[in-house]
Amino acid sequence: MTDQQPEQPASPQPRNADEILDIVDEHDRVVGQAPRGEAYARRLRHRSTFILVRDEQDRIFVHRRTAQKLIFPAHYDLFVGGVVGAGESYDDAALREAEEELGVSGLPRPVPLFRFLYESPEHTWWSAVYEVRCTLPVDPQAEEVAWHAFLTEEELAARLPEWEWVPDGLEAFRRLRDWEAAGRPAAG
Repeated sequence: MTDQQPEQPASPQPRNADEILDIVDEHDRVVGQAPRGEAYARRLRHRSTFILVRDEQDRIFVHRRTAQKLIFPAHYDLFVGGVVGAGESYDDAALREAEEELGVSGLPRPVPLFRFLYESPEHTWWSAVYEVRCTLPVDPQAEEVAWHAFLTEEELAARLPEWEWVPDGLEAFRRLRDWEAAGRPAAG
């Protein structure tokens, strides 16, 4: 693991603002559609996936988002994933997002663990949490990932208070730890 991190590229253009998303209600039922940028700007509830990636040594994939990300640019994340496109299932989005962000193909289907409603003053989305084991060499998507490493649980614990993390990922990680503590072990 290295603490050496690349400089952030300068780019004011956010990515994927025009991607069409399903807008959902408090029960995760589709009630309409809107472009991603509008969904974020108007705090329209949509769907998102969070995939915890472990390697063959049980280390967790951690990355820093690029400065071009529409929300939480240049923040660290414990998960790969992203929004679910209009008409797309959570499961299909989880596999697509994991393969895209990790830069792999042939990844096993991520295992669904649980769902929760993430809400903050700025954002709201239904969140499906998954886990997958990746034994393939990763080549993260440069448009999504500015820096990455597989960290042990101890290395991750040391970085949690030091780095600026995406708030939804921290909430998903907290809920995952609670879920595991309740006797539902993470998939492996």
